[in-house]
Amino acid sequence: MPVTPVPASAFSDTKPHYLILDGLRGVAALMVVLFHVFEAFATSHLDQGVNHGYLGVDFFFILSGFVVAYAYDDRKLRPMEFIRRRLIRLQPMVVFGAVLGAVLFYFQKYSAWDVSSVTVGALLVAMLMNAFMLPATQGMEVRGLGEMFPLNGPTWTLFFEYIGNLLYIFLLRRLSTPLLGGVVFLAGCGLAAFAMAGPLGDVCAGWALTRTEVTGGMLRLLFSFSAGLLLSRLFKPVHVKGAFWICALVLVMLLGWPRIGGAEKLWLNGLYETVCFVVVFPLLVVLGASGKVTDAFTRRACKFLGDISYPLYLVHYPFIYMYYAWVKNEGLTFRESFPGAAALVMGSIVLAWVALKYYDQPVRRYLSRRFLVQKQSS
Repeated sequence: MPVTPVPASAFSDTKPHYLILDGLRGVAALMVVLFHVFEAFATSHLDQGVNHGYLGVDFFFILSGFVVAYAYDDRKLRPMEFIRRRLIRLQPMVVFGAVLGAVLFYFQKYSAWDVSSVTVGALLVAMLMNAFMLPATQGMEVRGLGEMFPLNGPTWTLFFEYIGNLLYIFLLRRLSTPLLGGVVFLAGCGLAAFAMAGPLGDVCAGWALTRTEVTGGMLRLLFSFSAGLLLSRLFKPVHVKGAFWICALVLVMLLGWPRIGGAEKLWLNGLYETVCFVVVFPLLVVLGASGKVTDAFTRRACKFLGDISYPLYLVHYPFIYMYYAWVKNEGLTFRESFPGAAALVMGSIVLAWVALKYYDQPVRRYLSRRFLVQKQSS
């Protein structure tokens, strides 16, 4: 999936928000969901369906940096006010995803993770750790896969998102544009080296507390988030028609493209991904921010996709665990499991919308009244 979206409400009252970028964030979230669905049929990262779906995370990070800078660069914010705003925006759905993961945990029975041996007490501790964004160490990881957040795996991106936000308010926003450009260049070199010369031949890393995963996750954040900040400072709109549909098609093609190079030439796949996050993703952000929505259908599509993108990212994965276990336990092909896969995708979209309307938005409104309006008036 978050990654992580910044909604129109994060902007000042006089600033319009980028509706096309909202829509593209939703497209990327859907591709991440499909990537996770096809994980059930991969034997390794070399034969994954929707093979580059995880690059949606890098696209999210660039978007996040771009819109955070757009929303806050010209505002005089004290660090704690900014942190409160980001917590109010992001944390309610993190808690929702943790509770959902805990509720569904015992329904995810598969030999690779013996959930029946996990006590209720251990599950509650795992839920609280997930809700408070505390990564699970080896002794606390209830699933046994080494995930930072074993009840809802994609929460790891929010962990790095928070790091990015702290870096922004305490350091990155204070840098001159040339210095920020230097950060982007160095982080980009590091991430490109990780992609092409690293052990994976890709940047699908960050979800576990190992040296490789933490290194990959930090490089993905540092480059993409900082690149988004820099793009916002340098942004000059260009004239483009049909920006949403053009950018959405390119994004779907890039994230769904088959693995390149195989096991013999891992660097080729790393080169492909480097071109994506260094060249194409920033270009898509520029085009998306430049484009205008001129018809009602595109406007509704962008708004809907943008609205559900963050909830979708944080509600789908507990069901992915169940789907994965079902496929493996029954030895199903994708064709045989297609009704379940379709139900998972559509059900996750519906749940994301319900969670947004009846939980996330009301909770954020309450917290904003309680901790933002009151602070501003005092």
